[in-house]
Amino acid sequence: MFNAFFLSLFPSAKISRLTAGRTTVSVGDRVTLICSVEKSAGWKYEWFRRTSYLSEDRINDGENGEIRVSQGGIYSCRGFRGEPAIYSDTSDEVNINITFSNKVIVTQKPSWSQMFRGETITLTCEVQGGEGVQWEYQWRTPQSQTSWRNNKDWTITASNSGEYSCKSRSRYDLYSSTKWSEALRLSVSAHKPKSELNMTSSPVEDRVILSCSVKSSSSGWRFFWFRGEKSSKLLTKQDADFLSNGQIRVSQEGVYRCRGGRGEPVYLSEFSDPVTISSEFNPALFE
Repeated sequence: MFNAFFLSLFPSAKISRLTAGRTTVSVGDRVTLICSVEKSAGWKYEWFRRTSYLSEDRINDGENGEIRVSQGGIYSCRGFRGEPAIYSDTSDEVNINITFSNKVIVTQKPSWSQMFRGETITLTCEVQGGEGVQWEYQWRTPQSQTSWRNNKDWTITASNSGEYSCKSRSRYDLYSSTKWSEALRLSVSAHKPKSELNMTSSPVEDRVILSCSVKSSSSGWRFFWFRGEKSSKLLTKQDADFLSNGQIRVSQEGVYRCRGGRGEPVYLSEFSDPVTISSEFNPALFE
């Protein structure tokens, strides 16, 4: 993509004029800057670039009044001709802020549609077609905007529902960045979900099947099983037949509860209401 910036230099008059075109380009493309001294010929040109943090650098001895740059910054130029050289006045400084047209996408892992306050997830900022560039990243959250960081992955603890977006810039060019990504919306519930425990007879004569689920539209849960009045004993494979995620088969009388957990570190749901297994449930059991 071709973008032109025109800087007109007037010798001795100390008057400068700037016409700036668009500065949106793809990563790896360049912006064209044009310098001229009005109403005269025979000029050569030299260019200067600086940033807020670096002193001015002379970047080109300028046989022509045109250069192509891939970095943003604060640019200026001047013309010279003759021997010994006569110099025009230096142009006004021009702030060149390049916007990369590459699309930026935010992804979420795990990709749960419903979250709960206190859960941990990782958001990732990806620049499409930005391979080979050492990026740094900035995030916009429902509460604030973060500082720039080097890691494209950002691990957060969910607190409130809202939209998250990011943008990127080269670590070595503070004047060039992408646009903000489309926002990713997080739906966060302030209420801890509760597990639900159901009991059914098993085709196996001396067994009962217990089924645990989390009362929400969320997914990704694994389940933990307990026996005892105060849910003191965590059940293992020696205590029950683990049929599938959320379902076990037991043969011992007692008070049972379950709860769900997901993520890393594990976020736990509330305990289910207790279910008591005794011979009254099925007279054929526990004879």
